Amino acid sequence: MNLRSKHHILVVVIALLATGCHASRATDKPVKTVLEVSATIETEPVRTQGDSADDATLWVDPTDPSLSLVIGTNKQRGLAVYDLNGKEVQFLSDGRLNNVDHRDNFPLGGQKISLVTASNRTDNSIAVYRVNPETRRLENVAARSIATVEAYGSCMYHSQKTGKFYYIVTNKRGEVEQLELFDNGKGMVDARRARLFKLGTQLEGCVADDELDQLYIGEEAIGIWKYPAAPDASAPPTKVDGVLPAGNLKADVEGLTIAYQNDGRGYLIASSQGNNTYVVYRREAGNAYVKTFRIVPGNGIDGVSETDGIHVFAAPLGPQFPHGVFIAQDGVDDKGTQNFKLIPWQSIVNE
Repeated sequence: MNLRSKHHILVVVIALLATGCHASRATDKPVKTVLEVSATIETEPVRTQGDSADDATLWVDPTDPSLSLVIGTNKQRGLAVYDLNGKEVQFLSDGRLNNVDHRDNFPLGGQKISLVTASNRTDNSIAVYRVNPETRRLENVAARSIATVEAYGSCMYHSQKTGKFYYIVTNKRGEVEQLELFDNGKGMVDARRARLFKLGTQLEGCVADDELDQLYIGEEAIGIWKYPAAPDASAPPTKVDGVLPAGNLKADVEGLTIAYQNDGRGYLIASSQGNNTYVVYRREAGNAYVKTFRIVPGNGIDGVSETDGIHVFAAPLGPQFPHGVFIAQDGVDDKGTQNFKLIPWQSIVNE
């Protein structure tokens, strides 16, 4: 073989290799850009060391939203209440409260109140409170010790069709129990079972979309499922998203929350604990993937990792959070004790 032939073969081989490499790159799954945001407020640390903080909800003051309260669980000791500056204003040492949620306009004692519930792992019961709008403090309104299946995650649902309120509890055995909450006739809250069903593996986070009558449940090692929220509905569940590599989540799938907007629009957000990110989906239609973000250090506040519970409120809350707030439990705070971080909503979704 002469020198010219050898040179020709070498050029062909190099061209083939280059084409092959290019084809391989072209078929790779696109790498999604992860948005980076930072907290502007962090709460005071919880009162116990180790894995303590878990989940939060936000009570919005109807007369002055800047006076709203962050209600967060300490799963070793109880429930902590913070103002929007992160200062603790109340602590209820009521047991191993794991997840917390609330709904406004619950009919109790002839009034419409803001009702707060939490899953109590001490005795597998429901912790039940009302928010006193005058004192901005929580008051126990449980009619009795209301037993549930093994308590772990929990959320609430208010049916717009029937007006009924529900407490939903999930657990490590994959069970989901839904209980109707009602006034016992004496101005206290009681409950009765509405349904019980089971998924395959360990559950925790859940959230109900009151307007669209949908219930989202996080199966920690698998992904997010969507069920009808009404206890008598018969539609089958659908899978919203799964874990990597096929999905956008990395196990464990933890907290879930919904940002409400007009006309049924908005967002579903999940805590992807395995890679310290948060995944955003459309609330409407098929829950299309929107973006992934993480919370990094900024504004003199450390970043967030190993998040369990999350909560979002997408409406004005005064000068600190003019468009709303996203709240995330921080599993590894730089001060050594866990807490909650508050992130301006507009830094995550600017519409």
